[in-house]
Amino acid sequence: MWKKEDAKPQGVTEISTAPVGTANVGSSNLNTPGNAQVSSNAAACISQGIRIKGEVSGKEDLFIDGILEGKLEMGAASVTIGPNGKVKADIAAREIVVRGSVTGKLAGRDRVQLWNTGSVVGEVQTERLAIEDGAVLRGKIEAGKPRGNRSDIGKSAAVGGESPKAGSVAAGTAI
Repeated sequence: MWKKEDAKPQGVTEISTAPVGTANVGSSNLNTPGNAQVSSNAAACISQGIRIKGEVSGKEDLFIDGILEGKLEMGAASVTIGPNGKVKADIAAREIVVRGSVTGKLAGRDRVQLWNTGSVVGEVQTERLAIEDGAVLRGKIEAGKPRGNRSDIGKSAAVGGESPKAGSVAAGTAI
């Protein structure tokens, strides 16, 4: 409404006199790194309508709103399963956020978060676990900082003549 572009008549188009480069059709390097600028903060995306079967790995954050079956290894990156995402895979990442449905083993090095729309069937292993009201979690949970080598814990308990005991659960914690 207040822009200068609105003052131009509708039928008039601007013509640029800047030189236009010609592409070599026989060239195998049509997409050079300088042609596209991508934000280093943008997460990769598997959107609705996309289905992937197999092993996916990477170092960048990943958003999944489609279907993924197989294995997902993201190292120090974050993985978010969107509200329409359906994942049947073992997931290993620094942080895992579930807003859709996941079946498999989740290994979140720092944190696993289940939103109220999220559903997980399987194992969850993480240092910190956040579960919103309405989220569904069915399976085994290992949360908290590791207390050292598990084999050492078992050996010290066996020497004392007792079997290893499960860790205590704080009041108000749902299991």
